[in-house]
Amino acid sequence: MSGLKKSLGTFDIIALAFGAMVGWGWVVLAGGWIIAAGTWGAMLAFLLGGLAVILIGVTYAELAASMPITGGEHTYTHRALGVNVSFICSWSILFGYFSVVAFEAVALPTVVEYFIPNYNQGYLWTIAGWDVYATWVGVGMLGSVIVTWLNIRGMEVSAWFQKTAVVGIFLVGILLFIGAALYNPATSTAVQSPAFIGGAAGVMAVIVMVPFLFVGFDVIPQAAEEIDLTRPNIGKFLIISIVIAVLWYIAVAWSVGTTLPLIQAEGSTLATADAMTNAWSGKWAGVLLVIGGVLGILSSWNAFLIGGSRLLYAMSKARMLPAFLSKLHPKYNTPANAILLIGGLATLAPLFGRKMLVWIVDAGGFGIVIAYTCVAISFLVLRYREPDMVRPFRIPAGKLVGVVTIILSIGLLTLYMPGMPSALIGIEWWIFLGWTVLGISLYGYARIKYPGTSEAIMAEELRELKIVNQLWLKENPPKK
Repeated sequence: MSGLKKSLGTFDIIALAFGAMVGWGWVVLAGGWIIAAGTWGAMLAFLLGGLAVILIGVTYAELAASMPITGGEHTYTHRALGVNVSFICSWSILFGYFSVVAFEAVALPTVVEYFIPNYNQGYLWTIAGWDVYATWVGVGMLGSVIVTWLNIRGMEVSAWFQKTAVVGIFLVGILLFIGAALYNPATSTAVQSPAFIGGAAGVMAVIVMVPFLFVGFDVIPQAAEEIDLTRPNIGKFLIISIVIAVLWYIAVAWSVGTTLPLIQAEGSTLATADAMTNAWSGKWAGVLLVIGGVLGILSSWNAFLIGGSRLLYAMSKARMLPAFLSKLHPKYNTPANAILLIGGLATLAPLFGRKMLVWIVDAGGFGIVIAYTCVAISFLVLRYREPDMVRPFRIPAGKLVGVVTIILSIGLLTLYMPGMPSALIGIEWWIFLGWTVLGISLYGYARIKYPGTSEAIMAEELRELKIVNQLWLKENPPKK
């Protein structure tokens, strides 16, 4: 096993996963949900989409408790499907992690515009129709440097930061929900948002956003070796974190639909902030909600930097990537080189403007769903091939759940295909192709330089896990 330190407790992992799933989207996208599907239509979309994510999360929960090794998907797919599929899965989700970290470095300076109008100064260049300014770039870079530094300092520091941010998000959210509950629509002459808009098509238009909005629970398996919980509880609290996020998005959709007239939603750039302003009849409330959104940016940013760096560490440790990425910091015991690589790339992201980063996020979402599909297949394969595998958190009707999850994952993949409302556009396919070519090149180099090493290292890791499982069974004998 690795030398990473166990320092994450119950609240830590819930904050890690919830903070990853609740970023900036709930502030800026909620108006679009209401316009597309109506208040109850949006709520139904998050209920249905959330149930699908929970089902995917259930497979992760069983596997994370069975194989509490840094790398998550990287380990599960290797055990079930071999080294090559393990790399495909890991490289795909790594793209998703990087895309979110990079996007947060762009989201932060965008939010500052809400507080300081016309703060963009020092024109640099235009990329994809987006003007890039020095002050805008500077805010994003500074935020990236700070979050990267916090992660290098150790999991305890980044976990403390994560908990603080998530508590702030919850407090702001509760204020929004209370305000919506007390809101009197009679105080507005504008037409309120209807319960449903567009029927099934409207609901589907919101459901297609679910994969991007809920990605993040999978950072728990990435940091499994640093979680100081019993193995069954790792699985339980992973699922709990998803359920909390589902309830959060449903509550946000209801609050915005209740307090934001349809005509205002159509013209709003920060719909949830405007809804908060209406709910409490004061601009101060909208400003407070945007602060909550900033905390969401930082918590998501922090969580995905943790998840991405641990995955890079695991892939490097298995010699699928250059060895320097598996080096631990001599003082803080963190995968410092992996953190610096992702954090460094994110620090450069604001230089490319917002439009290009949206393309990267869309392409990264496709990579995330590829990984979900690989994990679902691995879950089912292991249920058939290794029925007696130690499963401290065993879900009932596992084979049926595996089949249904594979179908759901494939369904999510089709959402990105040509002809679908959320299909990737040409440049996004080219970005994904470029990431794929880069991965093949690095993997090919590693396979040539370290022939047979990946298989040997992963096999040794599984042998160590077998010993750990034997000890666990001795301490927790199965009930007869």
